Amino acid sequence: MQNLFANPAFSMANLTAAINLVPNRYGRLEDLNLFPAKPTRFRQIIIEERNGVLNLLPTLPPGSPGTVGTRGKRKLRSFVIPHIPHDDVVLPEEVQGIRAFGSESELETVAGVIARHLETMRNKHAITLEHLRMGALKGEILDADGSTIYNLFDEFKIDATTLSLGLADAKTNVRNKCVKVLGEMEKALQGEFMTGVRCLCSPSFFETLTSHDNVVEAYSRFQEGAWLREDVRTGFTYGGITFEEYRGQASSADGTVRKFIADGEAHCFPVGTVDTFGTYFAPADFNETVNTLGLSLYAKQAPRPFDRGTDLHTQSNPLPMCHRPGVLIKLTAA
Repeated sequence: MQNLFANPAFSMANLTAAINLVPNRYGRLEDLNLFPAKPTRFRQIIIEERNGVLNLLPTLPPGSPGTVGTRGKRKLRSFVIPHIPHDDVVLPEEVQGIRAFGSESELETVAGVIARHLETMRNKHAITLEHLRMGALKGEILDADGSTIYNLFDEFKIDATTLSLGLADAKTNVRNKCVKVLGEMEKALQGEFMTGVRCLCSPSFFETLTSHDNVVEAYSRFQEGAWLREDVRTGFTYGGITFEEYRGQASSADGTVRKFIADGEAHCFPVGTVDTFGTYFAPADFNETVNTLGLSLYAKQAPRPFDRGTDLHTQSNPLPMCHRPGVLIKLTAA
């Protein structure tokens, strides 16, 4: 009997293309395009830091020797890209009895079964990537069990910045607090350009912020005009910072629900910078992918022993990275 899964439609290349075409339903950070993809051919990346010196150049008489440039100090840091495999199985019961009917061919029907499995697997990879990216945005990339993969503040040997907006006090000038946040971020950027600052907030932080006496009037005006905007997900801008409520959460293997942003906290970061954030993708550990640029997801299938079904294997090798952890600022409501 012919094995349908031996058809070229179910090859590694075609399945990988199919899983990368499945819509990504999870990820506000994906929507913000904050972590652009950076494919690499290796399982390890080297991040080079160069602290150059920028100074004003004086005017000199014609014929005078030019000023000599100062070379920046270079530091190298190595990071191993995490490997995230996920497997599933297509049993004969899911395909058995499927016949060509109407305009559908047998192959297209089997492809539909594969597509359903790939969609579920893709969604799991998507929420995992969102979790990793949020970790990079907070300065500590966490595994599914909550253990630390990389603490970027320790890796770059800098101190994390935490500021309080003092929202518990009704007399707090919240706008001045926001200006202080902007000042700290501009200082950490060391002259690099940015177009704005966004702050992802836990629901409790956002509620406390928008109900503060200093903020409530401005927020009310924003709400009144919100229906005139095409997209209200852009957030609420106050004091030069765009605040946005973020409800990302996921369950670990043991059923524990983990919120990506803890209650009463918010995390600020710059937008529009040159190269502050990125997601490195390494190639899969397949023979076919040796010395190739990494993709965001891979998929492959193989028959089970005695042809009792087909194993589906997917994997992703992502490492979201913030190259300037000093610009990451955590806010507390108290």
